[in-house]
Amino acid sequence: MTKKSEGKKLKEQLEFSFEHIGNTHPEDVEKAIEFCEEYKTFMDVSKTERECCSYVKGLAEKQGYKAFSAGKKYKSGDKVYFINRDKNIILVTFGKKPLEEGVRFNIAHIDSPRLDLKPFPLYEKDEVAYLKTHYYGGIRKYQWGTIPLAMHGTVMLKDGTKVSICVGEDDNDPKFVISDLLPHLSAKQNKRPLNEGLKGEELNIIIGNIPYQDEEVKEKFKLQALKLLNDRFGMTEKDFTRAEIEMVPAVKAADIGFDRSLVGAYGQDDKVCAFTAVKAAFEITAPEFTIITVLTDKEEIGSEGNTGMASKALAHFVEDICESFGAKPRNVYRHSMCLSSDVNAAYDPTFADVFDKHNSSLLGHGPVLTKYTGARGKSGSNDASAETMYKVISFMEKEDVCWQIGELGKVDEGGGGTIALFMGDMDVDTVDLGVPVLAMHAPFEITSKLDIYHTYKAFCAFYR
Repeated sequence: MTKKSEGKKLKEQLEFSFEHIGNTHPEDVEKAIEFCEEYKTFMDVSKTERECCSYVKGLAEKQGYKAFSAGKKYKSGDKVYFINRDKNIILVTFGKKPLEEGVRFNIAHIDSPRLDLKPFPLYEKDEVAYLKTHYYGGIRKYQWGTIPLAMHGTVMLKDGTKVSICVGEDDNDPKFVISDLLPHLSAKQNKRPLNEGLKGEELNIIIGNIPYQDEEVKEKFKLQALKLLNDRFGMTEKDFTRAEIEMVPAVKAADIGFDRSLVGAYGQDDKVCAFTAVKAAFEITAPEFTIITVLTDKEEIGSEGNTGMASKALAHFVEDICESFGAKPRNVYRHSMCLSSDVNAAYDPTFADVFDKHNSSLLGHGPVLTKYTGARGKSGSNDASAETMYKVISFMEKEDVCWQIGELGKVDEGGGGTIALFMGDMDVDTVDLGVPVLAMHAPFEITSKLDIYHTYKAFCAFYR
């Protein structure tokens, strides 16, 4: 056996690198593939925040969770859920330790970039019926042309009836589409900057091309589309003003690669963290600290509104559970810890120039611990402390979780935010931990099954 030099010994002692899970934990490959079968189902039925809340509520009730009742006395081991306006769901398992010793928050968002319909969207132009859209969140507009789209949403009819809409997901459903120019006629369009390849006002969705049969009607194609909406959902044109209707990619989650090592799906930012957080919450039945898993809304547009983390909705809920235990909320917050469970950009070898590879997350290397987010000079960032980083790294390594460090690209290339700063404002030690995503915010994002599985393991370790 060749004797190691002193330099090699010192190198092994002092240097560190993140390894691919397939090399260090080959036994987890099949576990990850199996784990992600349920994940793909979850993604297919949770394309909007309302659908996600409804589905998770059903899962939680099967796990023994009961609807939270303010003023009721709860004890260790009790499991409750709370739903805010059908767009947030909070899962709680009460722990053995008093609330004032702190709780373990795990918060993921369940909204994703999409196309919302304008309040008065339906129109006809040159014998084609269209819907006008207003994009939601940070999209690359050119990516949304010529792909099949599905319509999801909620409409309040004049009589107060709430109607759920889902068209385009069933194999027998029609799909919808935004047109784009053929290459033969796109000489002028080709001169546009990429972010104007398709402009916002060109994201118009084709919904019909057959006229209503009445010679006295002027806009026959629009009327035919309205008739079909009325026949199926009872809607009139005025009902669009009382609706939330979203257009999302009409694609199913799928295995990617010959080895099936990756998942491709719409909305993995950030439902991949929502799924793993929920599965981990179900796994832990007798925690030391109370665990509070929050699936929130509006992160993609700044977490505003009464279903976003900028609101006081979570604070009010914590006040309610504190009343049940005679605890002071401020004492709970200052002793708590939170994982802002959000994704980060996976290093893309094709576009390597925008990444700092030494500080970027790689597919298959585990969940990415993001000390700070924000843009350029850490603007809009939480920036976790050394003590918080120590605690999170320690519990992951104790449970044999593979993890890595990451930033969102080079310093001056851009950046992004999460909900971490809002929890920091509540006096809670917070850091971002989530799954690396390739092609983030695209209509079809890519993740590693090994990363998903080890993110679930990390959340289980956090809750323990």
